[in-house]
Amino acid sequence: MSDIFMKKLLVLSLGLATACHTSQNTGSEVAKNAPKVVEYIPTPFAESIIESDLKEHLYTYASDEFEGRETGQPGQKKAIEYLKSEYESIGVPAAQSDGDYFQEVPLEISQVPSGSMNINGKEYVLGEHFLTFAKAEGTFDNIIYAAYGIETDNYSDYEGLDVSDKLVLIKSGEPMNADGTYTLSGSIVKSSWSNMSEALGKKVEIALNKGAKGVLYYDEGNFARFNNRFQYMKTNDSGRMQLAADDNGSFFNFIIDNTLAHIILPQIDTDSESRELSVPIAINIKSENKKIESENVVAFIKGSVKPDEYLVISSHLDHIGITADGEINNGADDDGSGTVAVLEIAEAFQKAVEAGQRPKRSIVFLHVTGEEKGLLGSRYYTDIDPIFPLEKTVANLNIDMIGRIDPKRTGERNYIYLIGSDKLSTDLHQISESVNDEHTLIELDYSFNDENDPNRFYYRSDHYNFAKNNIPIIFYFNGTHEDYHRPGDTPDKINYDLLENRTRLIFYTAWEIANRDERLMVDKIPAK
Repeated sequence: MSDIFMKKLLVLSLGLATACHTSQNTGSEVAKNAPKVVEYIPTPFAESIIESDLKEHLYTYASDEFEGRETGQPGQKKAIEYLKSEYESIGVPAAQSDGDYFQEVPLEISQVPSGSMNINGKEYVLGEHFLTFAKAEGTFDNIIYAAYGIETDNYSDYEGLDVSDKLVLIKSGEPMNADGTYTLSGSIVKSSWSNMSEALGKKVEIALNKGAKGVLYYDEGNFARFNNRFQYMKTNDSGRMQLAADDNGSFFNFIIDNTLAHIILPQIDTDSESRELSVPIAINIKSENKKIESENVVAFIKGSVKPDEYLVISSHLDHIGITADGEINNGADDDGSGTVAVLEIAEAFQKAVEAGQRPKRSIVFLHVTGEEKGLLGSRYYTDIDPIFPLEKTVANLNIDMIGRIDPKRTGERNYIYLIGSDKLSTDLHQISESVNDEHTLIELDYSFNDENDPNRFYYRSDHYNFAKNNIPIIFYFNGTHEDYHRPGDTPDKINYDLLENRTRLIFYTAWEIANRDERLMVDKIPAK
């Protein structure tokens, strides 16, 4: 609050004291008893984020001592202990009420399964015409065909169907009208139901919620991709890591190819009539699971005015570990750069607290595990055990690789790719732009924000688990480079001046979100 306003307030108080003959308070007493006003000025705290401190953190965090921070391995344990120690040293407490910085994330590795599926008396071996990555057993007299497996407020492939304890056959894509337009959009534009990265999970979840025993998912366009992954795991004797909560032995999920799909329903490509199919199937897939212990690290600064509203600033603490020939993947950019940025942002906010400028909203500093294994730590936080209510979470700023330069990009080196800022909240996008214009003057590049981006980066980092819950997000990203997921991703290749400026941008954005009077408006909810 400005000095001019305080002077006006004092004059007004004096006037009221004179006019009211029954009052015994003087103007001085009124002013003395007035509530203390905090003027929020972010610049000194943003300027405490400096490249030398970022560099010092990163040369430790991405050193050989941390062994590539493989999820559940000794290097990851060293990483979480380092983060805990740093938060303790700067005075930022743990988020959990028991004072523990570590949020346990129970994981499992499902070993590569083996077995077969019998359809109409003929045996099919796993890995040939169908794939699954977990155990599955069961016998079914028939199958429920649910066409595209879509259900929205205005459309359902499940109308009139009871899929409880049944095996459900669905196909990729979405329905089209006779004139070539898409039924759901009413135009020639595809909806998110045609996007494999998003649609597969949604379709399987719908079937699961309706009580289905399992899903046979026909996706000819992506079968080869899943098969390559399956064959690699089989050859290298490596299983798929998953949340322990996902080990639902009563639910099966299969990807089937063109051959098997047409054996079950010969006209499946053109037939979209949901119904029961008299096709007997017997499934016998065996697999064993190995328990893995892993942790998110979560620190917290409580808000002063709106403590029950939360801004989450996140990065992933893990990387891909050591190669088969013993080389360490240090992961300095991916995501050591994001990790140390979160640490420095937390310290800047803590300096503000110590200077009497505690943020109005609470801020959660979330370092997640298992990102490289399928966004597991962030999904555990959002879907299974959110420490703070998602409905009270105003935004997520996610930082994943902000220390390098994309060699394929032309233009200014002082840039950052922004993804998702405008997808759920007009407020968030405008704040991001205005903060940058006022403070950091970074070129904000939205190349990967396109809904048709073939890289699908919007779905590939931890912010997505917040976005799918309608929480506004920004994903900060410098793009890939020749050292991405390779031993060459080392701290000596980081551009520390860019890392400093990008981290300050995120701090300023967080400051504005945390201290604005109104909560961010979510005005762009995507269609279901």
